[in-house]
Amino acid sequence: MQGMRLVRRDAIEAAIAAGMRRSPAVVLLGPRQCGKTTLAQGIAAASARSEYFDLEKPADLARLANPELTLQPLRGLVVIDEVQRRKDLFPVLRTLLDRRPIPARFLLLGSASPELLAQSSETLAGRIAFVSMSGFSVTESGGGNATRLWQRGGFPRSFLARSDVDSHAWREDFIQTFLQRDLAQLGSRVPAPTMRRFWTMLAHLSGGILNSSEIGNSLGEAHTTVRRHLDVMSGALMVRVLQPWHANIGKRQLKSPKVYIRDSGLLHALLGIRTLADLQGHPKVGASWEGFVIEQLLAGPRPAEAYFWRTAAGAELDLLVNHRGRFTGVEMKYSDAPELTPSMRIAMTDLSLDRLLVVYPGAQRYRLAPHIEAVPLSEAMDQLS
Repeated sequence: MQGMRLVRRDAIEAAIAAGMRRSPAVVLLGPRQCGKTTLAQGIAAASARSEYFDLEKPADLARLANPELTLQPLRGLVVIDEVQRRKDLFPVLRTLLDRRPIPARFLLLGSASPELLAQSSETLAGRIAFVSMSGFSVTESGGGNATRLWQRGGFPRSFLARSDVDSHAWREDFIQTFLQRDLAQLGSRVPAPTMRRFWTMLAHLSGGILNSSEIGNSLGEAHTTVRRHLDVMSGALMVRVLQPWHANIGKRQLKSPKVYIRDSGLLHALLGIRTLADLQGHPKVGASWEGFVIEQLLAGPRPAEAYFWRTAAGAELDLLVNHRGRFTGVEMKYSDAPELTPSMRIAMTDLSLDRLLVVYPGAQRYRLAPHIEAVPLSEAMDQLS
């Protein structure tokens, strides 16, 4: 595909290498099927000495029946894929990582469950570095493929499918597999049809303020149960929960979070959107563009600190990013020529922003007001990288 860099994910590889220089273990977190295994296999192949364990393979599980006996003599790089499937490995790893000198460094791959994060953080505190990974970004896919990436999402097999029909079919299969198998591995005991309804409701709400009670009424469940469902989906990196920024400005500000389906392709599958024409004519096209841009801007090994802002009077800002000590506001407008709005002026003043970027699907950069510019997505990514 023209402009496509396929699996070359230089920033992620560099972050892993940096993590291993300062820590004996790196945990690479990301949703299933986002390309973690392909990346790790490439790193292992380039290492002078390596050993690879895939815990979805019965043979590798059998090799780790006695993990300390198997792992203790290994040298070089040791990769353990889907590590959350064997929680009993973490105490063993703690002992191995405390050896001096360090004979082996570990690259642990996981699907970012809350259990994995809590287990590794507590057992391996001070011994590990975390690196995040998502699907393809605009930078990786090539700027000329941005519309295709938005429509199909960043999962490699969806993005690279031969046709829109194949891409949509892959995403439907992914959703079914995730609901029927992966959620159980993450500790969820909620029936798949219930979670499918919940996920679909979140898709229709994507880009909006979370109302747990309203969703609970639709599902016939308590708002506390809805929050638990959301924790599971957020921990699996299927959903982004964007928290509000509370500025001390003497105005009433919203305290509930906004929610997004993180992968635009999965959002479209849940909404029944199959083609670009379907997307462009859908009522959620603006919300889809907003969520897509947010994921592109926040993608990377070390995601930026980010919030949204909205007052009870109606002033709002889609995204507030603390980037290298500077506060940047970001608005997303699915428009050929976005214009300055009162909310933008209010946000600049009330939040003391250093700048405000209005990200739109056009190709030209132009000034709207002092420190406020309309910019293409690729330029916004460059400015916040």
